[in-house]
Amino acid sequence: MHIHVNGKNIEITDAIKAYVKEKLGKVATHYDQIQAIDVVLSVIKNPAATGKHIAEVTCKLTSGTIHCEESAESMYASIDLLADKLSRQVKKYKDKNLSSKDKSASIRTDVVEEKEVEEVVE
Repeated sequence: MHIHVNGKNIEITDAIKAYVKEKLGKVATHYDQIQAIDVVLSVIKNPAATGKHIAEVTCKLTSGTIHCEESAESMYASIDLLADKLSRQVKKYKDKNLSSKDKSASIRTDVVEEKEVEEVVE
């Protein structure tokens, strides 16, 4: 899995890059189908704007894509919010995919196995 960090109107320092990789690397432990995570960090230069530091992420999975965006007053706060949001969405995506696969396979296989066991006992 690769984590790519890009910046708009901000210089990406080694500290910010390490912080992003630390926070979003934890998300990869939830689901092993994550192929790449692309992060874009940006700053709005307008003094009248609120939530000037924006962090957005696109998480590429084997069967889809998850996109999140968060803004806050500091870059580290927006990265924290983004990591929490992405973690929730990845868990939700994983649960949906696993439950849909389990439902379709378990109904027919359980019935067939019960009939085979009864025939052998008689």
